[in-house]
Amino acid sequence: MDLQTVDHLLATTRAVRKRLDLERPVEPEIIQECLELATQAPTGSNGQNWAFVIITDAEKRAEVARHYNAGWERYTGGERFQETESADQMQRVRGSAQYLADNFHRVPVMIIPCYKGRVEAESPMSQASLYGSIAPAAWSLMLALRSRGIGTAWTTLHLYREREVAELLGIPKDYTQLALIPVAYYTGDDFKPAKRVPASEITFWDTWGDTR
Repeated sequence: MDLQTVDHLLATTRAVRKRLDLERPVEPEIIQECLELATQAPTGSNGQNWAFVIITDAEKRAEVARHYNAGWERYTGGERFQETESADQMQRVRGSAQYLADNFHRVPVMIIPCYKGRVEAESPMSQASLYGSIAPAAWSLMLALRSRGIGTAWTTLHLYREREVAELLGIPKDYTQLALIPVAYYTGDDFKPAKRVPASEITFWDTWGDTR
């Protein structure tokens, strides 16, 4: 295994917003190819009770984007974010998120990973089991797309209107939606690793707080 290539993929798979190519279509066969890889991910008790809703129809994309924007407005309290030259990293992230909200309807492909079951009233164990059975597959999908020059971002704001989106797309009531992933080729050549807190500072050995 070429560890240098694998490590580069893991270190540079970013949440892509402003660099999504909103004009270039994404081939369905590439989506399907990446989904075949994604469903090799582990799932609780090998249940494989997952499903992926691919949205390419322009009218449905526009409607999903409308629900996403309603969630964005609720999340931000209606405040609009803009980047400035003196902005810090978080302000730049917020400006990027605002750009995605403004252009979500133009994203050529949207993907909603789903898993059978509802855990709103269940124990933390049951909740972790359900999300742990679909999140690895969704992340594998995003890595597979990244390796093919396609950008993605993990978004969840449409879940403020999960039922409305489910009705629009025909998602059964007993399925949980995990995320709404915008998918498009990205512009530019590559991405850089992000600035992160060193893992050594947030890794505790045997006892919370023991970083050794």
